[in-house]
Amino acid sequence: MKTLGNLLWLVLGGLIVAIIYFLVGLLFCITIIGIPFGLQLFKFASFALWPFGSKVVDGKSTTGCLPLAFNVLWIVTGWWEIAAVHAIFGVLCCITIIGIPFGRQHFKMAWLSLMPFGKEIK
Repeated sequence: MKTLGNLLWLVLGGLIVAIIYFLVGLLFCITIIGIPFGLQLFKFASFALWPFGSKVVDGKSTTGCLPLAFNVLWIVTGWWEIAAVHAIFGVLCCITIIGIPFGRQHFKMAWLSLMPFGKEIK
């Protein structure tokens, strides 16, 4: 079932989202300061390709000042908007019964994109 969901996700826009996250991640990796943010966007791209069957969990390095500082910088620079967009698409997908699984995936992506540092995808 998750294979069918992943294939439908790719066809209905997941591939485009993954490509956008990957390209923006490449742009961030041009500068040394942007590399941690680019790596997080690569994590988003891999998650956007196959979200069904994946979970967002807290990683080993969730505590400490570095993940906290990067998460604050992530939110301050406007990446919270990505979380809001995924949450809005999640609500829109959940309007119909058929769209509920896709809405749940958008909610997982919103959770990941709110504070990505210290999170892992399993």
